[in-house]
Amino acid sequence: MNQSLENYQQKRNFKQTPEPKGRIKKSENKLRFVIHRHAATRLHYDFRLEIKGVLKSWAVPKGPSLNPLDKRLSIMVEDHPFSYRSFEGTIPKGNYGAGEVEIWDEGYYEPVEKQRGKTDDAIMQHGLNEESLRFILYGEKLQGEFSLIKVDSIEPNAWLLHKHNDQYAVTWDYNAEDFTSEDSKVTAHLKDKASKKKLK
Repeated sequence: MNQSLENYQQKRNFKQTPEPKGRIKKSENKLRFVIHRHAATRLHYDFRLEIKGVLKSWAVPKGPSLNPLDKRLSIMVEDHPFSYRSFEGTIPKGNYGAGEVEIWDEGYYEPVEKQRGKTDDAIMQHGLNEESLRFILYGEKLQGEFSLIKVDSIEPNAWLLHKHNDQYAVTWDYNAEDFTSEDSKVTAHLKDKASKKKLK
């Protein structure tokens, strides 16, 4: 078992869940990122950055924002395998994270500050160690400079996801829910769940 993925693998029964067991694997060229929209006990977004062959992951309750005034609480969770980048589907009831998962955004990214003689991967790992990450996203929905910074909080794994002021920033109230697909399976799952709740 890969040590970095041990927590992820111990929490899941792969005979029941369609999630990939995965292994440590790096992308061939640019570092990748993905944001999952996840209807579990509560709807949230999972923000994932490829670093050192795994997806470092944060649960973002309110979803990401392109408005620099928003500082989104992001709870760091267990590393996910690189193959999780393309995962979408239903996690069966009774399993960890049970519910519906879909990709909300994806693309590649790079650190804001390059360092001579250091790979982007090494720069991001150093930032992770320092509990301060600055990076540029090249996604379909999210573009431009962002940061993830660890904060002192009652919650030991609390970080803040923040959009920096650049040409991609917006000044209006940004709600990630306004940018979901019309045929979203997560939305259909939420509506079905709400309907069943009303019938009780």
